[in-house]
Amino acid sequence: MSETVERGDYGVVSVSVLASMPGLDFVRGIFAGTLPQPPIMQTVTPFDCTAEPGHVVMHSVPGLRHYNPIGSVHGGYAAILLDSAMGLAVQTRCPQGSGYTTLEFKISFVKAMTETTGVVRTEGTTMSFGRRAATAEARITDLEGRLLAHATTTCLVFELPKA
Repeated sequence: MSETVERGDYGVVSVSVLASMPGLDFVRGIFAGTLPQPPIMQTVTPFDCTAEPGHVVMHSVPGLRHYNPIGSVHGGYAAILLDSAMGLAVQTRCPQGSGYTTLEFKISFVKAMTETTGVVRTEGTTMSFGRRAATAEARITDLEGRLLAHATTTCLVFELPKA
């Protein structure tokens, strides 16, 4: 299932909305534009996003606006993409009434990105999902399939407060 993210509708949904649907439906709602995109996504403008149980894919284009002082794309750009892909992959596994939060994540930068890198693909996959904890991994690759960065995370899974 492929959904396109429409730019411009950014916001935060209430906990009651989040708790009212399974995690996969929530993530697909964000990707389809029926729910607002998280405001942090304004910085990376993802497109051509897909969500399946335990798996998400997002595309983005690094540009000059993402540069650090040494002339390449800032690591924060990759961190946003990787953390988002891992978290959303975990969210797709959350049953209705539960959510997650990131406890820790580790990133490895493999190859520098620049404004000429072109489209990058970020893929997040849930590795384990339990009653209290989940783990996930993500990779950013260029269109040639070259690895640019990768990460792992541990998330706390919990019941959302009742409205």
